[in-house]
Amino acid sequence: MPVKLQGGAVGDEEEARIEVVPLIDIMFFLLASFMMVSISMTQLNRVPLKLPTVSNSQSEMKAPPIHIAIDANGVISWDTAVVTATEITDRLKALPPTDDTAVMIGADEEAKHKQVMAVLDAVKSAGISKVSFETQKPD
Repeated sequence: MPVKLQGGAVGDEEEARIEVVPLIDIMFFLLASFMMVSISMTQLNRVPLKLPTVSNSQSEMKAPPIHIAIDANGVISWDTAVVTATEITDRLKALPPTDDTAVMIGADEEAKHKQVMAVLDAVKSAGISKVSFETQKPD
């Protein structure tokens, strides 16, 4: 049993507590201070540069997708020109090789599945991997 030197009963003493709230406040202040200092140091440690300006700058623009349409009678058109499946392959192979070349196939709902697959095969044989089908939301 502990001995109490000052007046009062032996069992009346309080337990020692560690106050956590002031500790959390101090840790938050230190964290915020280090964050502010590190942000300012990244700004100071940069090499000062005067970047050149370019008048004819070209931003990388993705080429618009190539639209191939198949009507209800099975006629295949590239934009407005009527083509065959082999002509599609030849035209796609003649394009400059890029990874961004995309083809959108729009087929009438009455078009035959065979025609759509022929166009898809022609696009795939030209080495184009980005193929999409045009659809519309039901009314």
